[in-house]
Amino acid sequence: MGAKSDGIGRRGSRQRTNRRRLLRMGTILLVGLLIAGTVALPVSAQTDEAGGSVVVEEGETVENVNAFAGHVVVRGTVTGDVSAMAGNVRIAEGGSVEGDLQAFAGNVEIAGTVGGDVSAAGGNLLIADSGSIGEDLEAGAGTATIDGEIGGNADIGADTITLGANASIGGDLSYSGDLQGNQDAVAGSISEDASVGPDVGPTLGPLASWLFALYALVLNLLLGAILLALFPRFSRHVADRVSTAPLRSGLVGLAVLIVVPILLVAIAITVVGIPITILGLFVFALVCWIAVVYGWFAIAAWALSALGVESAWLALVVGLVGGALLSQLPIVGGLVTFLVLLLGLGALSMGLYRHRRGRRESGPRQTTLAGPE
Repeated sequence: MGAKSDGIGRRGSRQRTNRRRLLRMGTILLVGLLIAGTVALPVSAQTDEAGGSVVVEEGETVENVNAFAGHVVVRGTVTGDVSAMAGNVRIAEGGSVEGDLQAFAGNVEIAGTVGGDVSAAGGNLLIADSGSIGEDLEAGAGTATIDGEIGGNADIGADTITLGANASIGGDLSYSGDLQGNQDAVAGSISEDASVGPDVGPTLGPLASWLFALYALVLNLLLGAILLALFPRFSRHVADRVSTAPLRSGLVGLAVLIVVPILLVAIAITVVGIPITILGLFVFALVCWIAVVYGWFAIAAWALSALGVESAWLALVVGLVGGALLSQLPIVGGLVTFLVLLLGLGALSMGLYRHRRGRRESGPRQTTLAGPE
């Protein structure tokens, strides 16, 4: 009877464990879907795009495009402006941007038409023979090839600037670098000026900064959800350690942040140690990321607890959203994020150390107790 009861108890325990695992995985998937839906709605409602490839298809018309992506391609019509930071930005033949184009990319190609100004910075710039710019061009690139039409002035800074046979510049050309090709294409004057180049930073900077912050928030929420779902007790212990011993956590975090890279560099002195160092740096970067998530989570958990609210999931969302907003503050944001990293890294390191020591100390006892069975 006792053996039968033990068997039923073990089966019940396994079922409860399986249910908890399913609940955790379901929670992770649900949080992921909710986050994905939250991110997708503003993208479709506005004309801001982030991630993958952003394409305005042939026959499609949009008002403006603000993009941070791998590729940005305009085959249709943009009635306003295009601001893009991407691996490649291309205004395809037949594509039209009626306003201004501001691009920071590895490759910028204009084979269609841009009605306003173009400000571009990248590795390569190409104005194809089918391409045209209605007003001025301001560009900085490794190589710049102009074989299309520019209605106004052109300020180009590049190692090599080539004016093709079909090039046409209606105003003046100011350049820095090696100018080659069809200089008769310039209707106005040609002058060398070492200061020329694009000024895309003020426009693209805030856009890129907030898009990076959005990406970081989404990834942090997903990582935090996984940590809370899979390791709820350990996560609470890390948060408790930050709130009860913040100074000690910060000092331990600072020590770890200094000592670990030094050890990894020392290991890299030998040829055999280089792969170990590379792997170690990757793991350490992952640990630092987890530490930042735990740090914001711990601070929010402490603040909510002071208000009488005990909810780990609410603390995760409040902490990470608040952290994302604070990180955008000039100077102060970076300093606060660094302090949060130290708190989280110290608490996480102490938690891992105590967990490892506890398992090592409990190992022999568990073996001894298991023997008689």
